[in-house]
Amino acid sequence: MKKEQHPKGWNDNKTNDSWAIFKIMGEFVSGYEKMSKIGPCVSIFGSARTKPEHKYYKLAEKVASKIVDHGYGVITGGGPGIMEAGNKGAHLAGGTSVGLNIELPFEQHDNPYIDNDKSLDFDYFFVRKVMFVKYSQGFVVMPGGFGTLDELFEAITLIQTHKIEKFPIILVGTDFWEGLIEWIKTTLLTFGNISEPDLDLIHLVDTEDDVIAILDAFYEESRLSPNF
Repeated sequence: MKKEQHPKGWNDNKTNDSWAIFKIMGEFVSGYEKMSKIGPCVSIFGSARTKPEHKYYKLAEKVASKIVDHGYGVITGGGPGIMEAGNKGAHLAGGTSVGLNIELPFEQHDNPYIDNDKSLDFDYFFVRKVMFVKYSQGFVVMPGGFGTLDELFEAITLIQTHKIEKFPIILVGTDFWEGLIEWIKTTLLTFGNISEPDLDLIHLVDTEDDVIAILDAFYEESRLSPNF
């Protein structure tokens, strides 16, 4: 019988994959231990490339400050751009400012507005995403790129499929998001790939006051305490 052939290093890769489980477990354990102590927070997502002079950077800062004023902390991806604006707004307002950092070949570096004891580093995107979903009372999604869309649609999918409890998902910036919303309505819904009630999973707003109104209305109406 002919001996089965495998690519060079195949067995080494299998061994490395097995040991990686322990590193993944370590990230989960560390994340759970630190995040479980932070209290109710809202996550703010958006582009790492947004500059401080941009209107959406300034708006994200205002949104974060308003969130803190209403008793929540702020969680971001810990990097520059919109993430920095979110942490900055929370920090300057005297609130909880959390950064879930991840090592990337470009763009990512810790911003200076994260609380010293609330900066977490991750190697794995999927572990980091679990922390966002598990420990957030709402998602505020500013204009961003692929990473922002990834976080947005994963949260929508998890809520749609009842894998997690519903929480507010708020898109900020009509001029940025309206094309996507229109495509969802005219294509996804028309083709029967989503249902009409799925449209209610997301909100589209333009101001920090609108963001707070949706958060407060959700927790008042659902009679849920904004905690975990």
